[in-house]
Amino acid sequence: MFADRILSGMRPTGHLHLGHYHGVLKNWVNLQHEHPCLFFVADWHALTTHYDMPEVIEESVWDMLIDWLAAGVDPAQATLFIQSKVPEHAELHLLLSMITPLGWLERVPTYKDQQQKLVEKDLGTYGFLGYPLLQSADILIYRATHVPVGEDQVPHIEFTREIARRFNHIFGREIGFEEKARSAVKKLGSKKAKLYTELRSRFQEQGDVEALEAAKSLLDEQQNLSIGDRERLYGYLEGGGKMILSEPQAMLTSASRMPGLDGHKMSKSYGNTISLREEQKDVEKKIRTMPTDPARVRRTDPGDPEKCPVWQFHIVYSTEETCDWVQKGCRSAGIGCIECKQPVIDAVLKEQEPMRERAQRYLDDPLLVRNIIADGCEKARKLAQETMREVREVMGLDYS
Repeated sequence: MFADRILSGMRPTGHLHLGHYHGVLKNWVNLQHEHPCLFFVADWHALTTHYDMPEVIEESVWDMLIDWLAAGVDPAQATLFIQSKVPEHAELHLLLSMITPLGWLERVPTYKDQQQKLVEKDLGTYGFLGYPLLQSADILIYRATHVPVGEDQVPHIEFTREIARRFNHIFGREIGFEEKARSAVKKLGSKKAKLYTELRSRFQEQGDVEALEAAKSLLDEQQNLSIGDRERLYGYLEGGGKMILSEPQAMLTSASRMPGLDGHKMSKSYGNTISLREEQKDVEKKIRTMPTDPARVRRTDPGDPEKCPVWQFHIVYSTEETCDWVQKGCRSAGIGCIECKQPVIDAVLKEQEPMRERAQRYLDDPLLVRNIIADGCEKARKLAQETMREVREVMGLDYS
C-alpha cells in the first residue's frame, strides 16, 4: 500500500478572490499540517479551454501563486509546483491514453456540461476530450492517496480509480508474478506467512472483508519487506497483480458557498468578487455600495435580512451576537444599512490584513516565488520520475 499523500491543483485564472479562499485555500492550509501535500498550478489544463489566450496564462500563474502564499500555504509544509515544469505528467497521460476506452472519456459528466456552458469556445478538441485523463495522470503520477474535491468532482476521482485499476490489471502481471509473490510470503517468517495465507484464502474463497483488512494490517506492520515485495503481496492478497498505480480516494470538502456582492455565488464571470489582496479603500467601497433589501427604501423602513445580500456575508463572517443584532435591528429598522455593513467591512479587512503582509515580501522580491517553485518542481519531478521508471518497465519501454 502507498503512504498517505494529498494532491490538489488549480487552473491559473489570475488574482484569486474570497470565494477561492473559503472554498479551497483554507482547506489546503489545514491539510498541509496533517499530511504530505502537493499543490500544483494546472497550466496545461488552462489551455484546454483557453488555448487562444496564452499571454494571460503566464501572468496568471504568478499572481495565483502569490495568492496561495498570502493565504497561508507554506512551502516548508507543502510542495508547490507548476504542472508543465514536470513533463512526466504528459508522458503518463500519453501512455494511459493507449489503454483508455474512448467511451469512458465521453461519459465524464463535465464533458457535455462544459461544452454547453462555453458555447463561445470551440471545444471539439482532443485536449478538451482528454482533460479528465490528464487530470488522472496528475494524480496517479504521485501515487496520491487522497484528492480534496467537492461533490461535483467525485466522478473524476472514480474515473481515475478505474484507470488505475485497468492499468494494474493489464500491466501488473509481471513475469513470474506468482513465484515472486510466494517467495515474498516466505519472507514474512513461518508464523506470519501461515496467517497471511489463511487470511488470503478466507478473503478469496469466502469474500471475508475482515480477513482482507487483517491481512493488510499484517503487511503494514512488516519493516523488512522491500517496496516491490510489499506491492506484490497486496496484489496477491486480492487476486490481482502487482499494484503499480494507486487508486486515490476522494476527500470530500465541506461545501462553502461564498456569496458575491450581489448575493449570487462569488465568481469573476458575475463581476461580484472581492480579491484576496484587494486595496482596503476598494473593499470598503464595494461593501458599502452592496445592494440591500429593496423594501428598505428609507432608513425608517423595516427590512428582512433573508432578502439582503449583506446578510449572507454576516453568516460567513459575523459572531452569533452580531447576527442577532442584525436580525433584530433590520426587522425593527433600529439600524440602518450602512451600520449593518460596518461589521462585515471590519471582518473582511481583518481577514485580509495578514494576507497582504505575507504577499508583500513576494511582491518586493519576485525571485523568492521563483525559487520556491523551482524547489517544488524539483521535488515533484523526483516523485514523478520514480513512478515513470516503473510504468515504463511494465509497459516494455525500459531499454536500459
